[in-house]
Amino acid sequence: MNSSEPRHALLGRNQSILEGILRGIEKEGLRVDQRGRLAATPHPRALGSALTHPRITTDYSEALLELITGTHNSTESLLGELELTHRYVAQHLDGELIWNHSMPAELPAEADIPIAWYGSSNSGMLKHVYRRGLAERYGKTMQCIAGVHYNYSLPAEIWSLLGFDGATPADQASKGYLALIRNFTRYSWLLMYLFGASPAVSKNFLRGRPHPLQEFDRDTLYLPHATSLRMSDLGYQNKAQSDLQLCYNDLETFLARMHTAVTTPWPDYQAIGTHRNGEWIQLNTNILQIENEYYSNIRPKRSTGRGERPATALRNRGVQYIEVRCLDIDHDTPIGISALTSRFMDAFLLFCAAEESPMFPNNGFCRDSHDNFGDVVKQGRKPGLTLIRRNKPVSLEEWSAELMEGIAPYARLLDQASGGTLYADALAFQARKTKDSSLTPSAQLLERLRDQGKSLHDFMLELSLAHHEALRAAALEPWAAQEYQRMALESFAAQKALEDGDREDFSSYVARYHAAL
Repeated sequence: MNSSEPRHALLGRNQSILEGILRGIEKEGLRVDQRGRLAATPHPRALGSALTHPRITTDYSEALLELITGTHNSTESLLGELELTHRYVAQHLDGELIWNHSMPAELPAEADIPIAWYGSSNSGMLKHVYRRGLAERYGKTMQCIAGVHYNYSLPAEIWSLLGFDGATPADQASKGYLALIRNFTRYSWLLMYLFGASPAVSKNFLRGRPHPLQEFDRDTLYLPHATSLRMSDLGYQNKAQSDLQLCYNDLETFLARMHTAVTTPWPDYQAIGTHRNGEWIQLNTNILQIENEYYSNIRPKRSTGRGERPATALRNRGVQYIEVRCLDIDHDTPIGISALTSRFMDAFLLFCAAEESPMFPNNGFCRDSHDNFGDVVKQGRKPGLTLIRRNKPVSLEEWSAELMEGIAPYARLLDQASGGTLYADALAFQARKTKDSSLTPSAQLLERLRDQGKSLHDFMLELSLAHHEALRAAALEPWAAQEYQRMALESFAAQKALEDGDREDFSSYVARYHAAL
């Protein structure tokens, strides 16, 4: 490879490779009643088994739905599947609806927030006890925040084309994805500015905890220039995780630090213990119970088999894709993400993968990137806001313009690969926000609350009800209804097979799971 040749030019001469890009979505959303209160009902039976259904599950709470797509080679098919699942769910929620905002609806007392239940199998109990541990460590309220996770993979042959070396294609891919993650870490503040849609929260959410927020109305708190309070700490701190600094310079160091986190006891968690009144309340007393407990904006991922740990899969087979975890729910679309956002994400992530990505100094931790992200989350629309780039101040507006210019060739490449100008159009749509902060979702939301004189809760309830009715009105085609009914029935059969097939007690299963690292 000619090192002086722009990466986008290199890809342009191998344009067909871009047709192998795959993307998938995991979209969370709380089930609520008609008044916007958290649903206290079990996971609806029509939606199948939360443990084994391929498209419909739950996250932390029994009421926190997670709708999952397969992988797709186009935005149209990706969002088409996500909409189909939303329509099926909406038509099978009895008097309930999906709360279409990242910050929770009206929550009951902490003790009354139901933790997700996955049945009595060992694998189901592992998921449930892990969530009990989250409640002990962080509280239930924080676990009710919802978002959109964007999964993204590039074809294996792209990494050698971009100059990543390695003993095997898996080694090349792992190095390439970690380079993508480093660039993502540098530039992810831009996503918070463009897509952050949670500048306000209901007072109910904070439950009297100290906070830096201002009063918007008698029911709503906010920060005037915030973009995504979902991604801020809101006065919530966790010493164990704040001390944990993973490294994305190489996979070996990343896995070594993750191994330390999931095997090192933490005094506060030791004081809690693993059992109370004879019942499991957390899987262990370590810094992290399992790898997924680490709250990060992006994760290197590899599909796992039943009982296989994420770190083991990464160590044995390398990075397969990345999961972006910092996108707020887009409350203006019934499925939580628009085609414009999806296409921008594809171009942005291709830019992150292809452009030069130097190693992080300071033992793999980039303080400036961490601080830039936090500043944009809390005050991204502040006029004249400056960030730090290569140890020097730079205005958000100037850096945004440079990034948009850098992403543009990749949007053009994706348009050439797919035909049309949809990627360039998506980039142009986002670029307008960088010149006028009033066009951002966070600014637009606050303006609508002021104009309509509504609290955040009342506004989001009205919007969520409208989305719910629109989804219910779009009847599923007979083949689609039959397909979802089939998946539900098969998921129950799969759960029963797991429960019937267990041959060891749960304590032994947990011990074997921990020993598998």
